[in-house]
Amino acid sequence: MRDSDKNTQEDAFLPVGVETLTEQLAEPFNADEVKFKPGVISGNRALALPYVDARVIQDRLDEVLGVAGWQDEYECLPDASVVCRLRLRLGEEWITKMDVGGPSEQPDEGDRRKAAFSDALKRAAVKFGVGRYLYRLEPQWVDYDAQKKKIVKPPKLPAPTLSKKTAGQVPAVEEPKPVKTKAASKDKALPANGEELQRRLYSYDGRLAAQGLCRQGDLVKHIVQAGVKAGYDPDLATWSGPAIALAADETKAFEAQCRTKKGDHKEVAWFGKNESSGFCPSSLVFCPYSCRKSAGERKRQANVRLNATGRAANPYRGSTCSASSTQSD
Repeated sequence: MRDSDKNTQEDAFLPVGVETLTEQLAEPFNADEVKFKPGVISGNRALALPYVDARVIQDRLDEVLGVAGWQDEYECLPDASVVCRLRLRLGEEWITKMDVGGPSEQPDEGDRRKAAFSDALKRAAVKFGVGRYLYRLEPQWVDYDAQKKKIVKPPKLPAPTLSKKTAGQVPAVEEPKPVKTKAASKDKALPANGEELQRRLYSYDGRLAAQGLCRQGDLVKHIVQAGVKAGYDPDLATWSGPAIALAADETKAFEAQCRTKKGDHKEVAWFGKNESSGFCPSSLVFCPYSCRKSAGERKRQANVRLNATGRAANPYRGSTCSASSTQSD
């Protein structure tokens, strides 16, 4: 072999900077490679969780590092979970990271074990930045077919998470505009129907999760379970009247319990409303006096009135808040 040919061949394998490699590994996937599976299910709605197949991870490693630039080893544990040790050649060094994958709920034992291997590889790859952005996507509630046990129409990925190949092909997701509702009377304080209840509940569920009080979907799951126990349909969109009132009470109780466990003594609020809209922060009823009590007084009332079961007692009893009885103060 001539020296010039040898030099040309060596130039093709010159090490790429580690920073460049990590950026390439973390690049978003093509839109058609990202799939969604149902997480928390509430009637005909489900929380869509994004994921990619293990083969997509393998393709990314081959594309960035080459087939000789990565290695994987697996160890089966007694509980049917699997440990993956993933080694990548970054620059001049081999870096190893590992994680554990769990089996699926498929009936066939072989399929459950294969799912554990795939899960372990994907989890280990995330530690190198591969697909990590998927965990940061804003949760999206979508229509769900309970009979087929599948999402009716997968949501669209937001523009910043699209790969360079698909960024110009897939329209960006428009942020939903908040729906403004006017409370004409005390009777319209609570959600007017099941659909409004569902929308406000999902929104408040996200707020509690963002505060670290619970996991995404825990509040919705709690409300649905309470409703089913009381004899209501698991589909929140069908709820009305007493069922909506039950959801309001259970929401306050759930948040109070979460804050008690965390040691956070902030006032218990109703999802989606605040003082400026004429709703009492610790009440589910419309306040015609715009809740003129001081924030400290409301906070004191909301915090100290907990019964033995941990359920928060409503400091604003009746159809309006206690401001109605102290308007002459």
